[in-house]
Amino acid sequence: MTNKGKKIFLALSIVVPFLIYCIVYYTPMIKNAPFRSADFVSFEYKWGVGKTLANSYNSATGDYQYLDDKDSLVKTHVKLRKNDMIYLHSKANELGLWNFPGVIANNGSDLNSPKILRYEIQFNYKTKSKKVIYLTDYNEIPKLRDVAAQMQKLIGQSINDAEERYGNKK
Repeated sequence: MTNKGKKIFLALSIVVPFLIYCIVYYTPMIKNAPFRSADFVSFEYKWGVGKTLANSYNSATGDYQYLDDKDSLVKTHVKLRKNDMIYLHSKANELGLWNFPGVIANNGSDLNSPKILRYEIQFNYKTKSKKVIYLTDYNEIPKLRDVAAQMQKLIGQSINDAEERYGNKK
């Protein structure tokens, strides 16, 4: 066999099967990537205790309501900038929100407990959505608790910053 024939044989027996493997293995992952930034539409964020969560924000409509320090319900309109939305999506991606379980709570916890602060975060995409319910007393997996708390704080801070910007324009 000539030197050129050996190189062709080597390419066909190693490189081609590796390329086929990569295409077969990675194509479904890329094709089915459920949470692409191009498909990101909006997010909903709610928090409070008990069955009804009085505090909420919807990025699609800009509706924002919360209980102030006097327990009065404040309703306002706060619209996040496109940059804020991209930032939140990228942080959710970085923190692995897509891999979070649907409920982050201790075993046997009551999701509607009037004593435990509960956060609900839902990211909406064109064809799918991801919803995570996080109870602040969660202590089973510390890393998961810390990442969920960090995501909740990022969203809350982004909304508060937007509210301050919007309030300063008046």
